[in-house]
Amino acid sequence: MILNEGLEFGVGTVVVLLSLAGLLHLLPRLGAAGRWLSGCCQRAPGLDLVVTVFTVLPWLAGGWWLGWRGLLAGVAAQVVTIHVWSFLHERFHSRAAKGPRILKVLNARVGRPRNHAALWVTALAVPVFWLVRVAEWIVYPPLILLVRFPRYKQGEWVNVSRQKFEGLVGWDLIWCLYCDWMTGIWSLGTEMLRNVESFWCPIRFLSAKKCENCRIDFPDLDGGWVKADGTMADVARVLEEKYPENGRPYGWFGHPSRCGSGKCGTDDG
Repeated sequence: MILNEGLEFGVGTVVVLLSLAGLLHLLPRLGAAGRWLSGCCQRAPGLDLVVTVFTVLPWLAGGWWLGWRGLLAGVAAQVVTIHVWSFLHERFHSRAAKGPRILKVLNARVGRPRNHAALWVTALAVPVFWLVRVAEWIVYPPLILLVRFPRYKQGEWVNVSRQKFEGLVGWDLIWCLYCDWMTGIWSLGTEMLRNVESFWCPIRFLSAKKCENCRIDFPDLDGGWVKADGTMADVARVLEEKYPENGRPYGWFGHPSRCGSGKCGTDDG
């Protein structure tokens, strides 16, 4: 009985996901309203809903209904959906599928089984990125009100556009869209963390190697943070200098809100 219910849930999920994918393909062909709705689905917050429906919702629904069996059925349904969609998409775009492709080059480099296995391993990170995205929605906004962190137009970070790249089809497209989505999330999260680090902990790390590794993502490390052998008086002085009572957003030291008169990173911009 439970096995039958799991199978029914899995099959139903495949049908729903493929139907929704078909609708997303159809939207741009439905006039101005369809193009507008399609655009909304390609950037946050609309993209967040689309990604949730295609990723974590089948797991949550299956787990709630049938427990761990439903969870597994949801995952299996997603795997089947990706295979079916990729097959159909490549058939509808047969000329592009026969031409130069990322898949072909990398399969030749490392072998088809290893390349596909590695791709599926990266899929395990989906819930991690989804949770990061949830944190960007529910953790960061209160900091804007509480400590005047800068606001962000999240749709400028979290969006997808690689579906418009000519010749990108099937497996190449689905994984490029995955990277498109997760890169925006990770970049926005890093930007938010820059504000957090410089506001609460503007102190360089004692480990020179860690400083070297982190300076790309946290430019303030070399642009204002106190040296590891400094004093708390130095830290207090940096905070007083970088966060004056001028009513402006308290972004990280190199944040655009501090840029003015050609002087970025100062408090007179």
